[in-house]
Amino acid sequence: MDVKWGPLTTDDASAWAEFAAAVEAVDRTGSHVTVEQMAERLANPLLDLREGTLAARQDDRIVALGLAPVRQAADPVHLMDLWGGAVHPDHRRRGYGRRIIDWSLRTAPMLHERHYPGKPLHLLLHVDDGNHDLATLAEEAGFAPERVFQGRRRDLTLPIPLPKVPDGVTIVTWTPELDEQAREVRNAAFGDHWGNTPHTPESWKHLITGTTAFRPDGSFLATADGTAVGCLLTHYREADTAATGVREAWIQIIATVGEWRGRGVASALIAHALTSFKAQGYGTAGLSVDAANGTGAVAIYERAGFATFKCVTTYVHAY
Repeated sequence: MDVKWGPLTTDDASAWAEFAAAVEAVDRTGSHVTVEQMAERLANPLLDLREGTLAARQDDRIVALGLAPVRQAADPVHLMDLWGGAVHPDHRRRGYGRRIIDWSLRTAPMLHERHYPGKPLHLLLHVDDGNHDLATLAEEAGFAPERVFQGRRRDLTLPIPLPKVPDGVTIVTWTPELDEQAREVRNAAFGDHWGNTPHTPESWKHLITGTTAFRPDGSFLATADGTAVGCLLTHYREADTAATGVREAWIQIIATVGEWRGRGVASALIAHALTSFKAQGYGTAGLSVDAANGTGAVAIYERAGFATFKCVTTYVHAY
């Protein structure tokens, strides 16, 4: 039966979730989603549904999908993420993945120029380890592997060291009144990170603290003299627990401003958070880190007991 190609709509949350579940059942990337999560993604103000999405459909089912949202800033380079190339297991090796990548290479410059004319553009494609077909497609289309991100996990049944909070620092639980300070800490701390784009208040709310996955009681700030110098923000995905039976606290952001690095702020935040996670009934904690991170983050996570369980390679196409 022929497939029909066209954009996503705001009514596609259920079909998208069903498609993602079919892909996960075969690829085993560890990514599980709910219809509610997909509805949030469809409502992303940075995603142009009509021109920034492409789906192949057979009857009411999505069988291939690509999304090319713009980012909230281009400073100094606009880093567009291609979330796509995914194909339903029953429809693979029919050229659908290549069609989506080719579409993204044509579409990204048009969307980019509309938002950030005159700025350089890099298109990023994130490929899970083991997805050799997508890696091959990416390289054939002119993408080059640039960075490897490690997914790391910590078993909370193992002993957790007591937090050693640096002198002059206090760790407090996130509140709405502290949200802007948390955003400022994240932007300041990630300014020298590869692939970083500063968060605007709007993108911060939509992607970080305004999403249904955000867990205020598992999120913390480190303050000194009343000013935030570090933050740790946590998400929780109910769909993962439904699939695995394990409640995992996902550390979405951990950040320390430059002048406070090397003083134990991040380690104190992690130890505090792990203790809190265990008390709240989580079985594991997870996070993602750039394997080439130059701030010492990898070593901090290793000392805290986080071990690598997966890797994702980011491929880049520079225009």
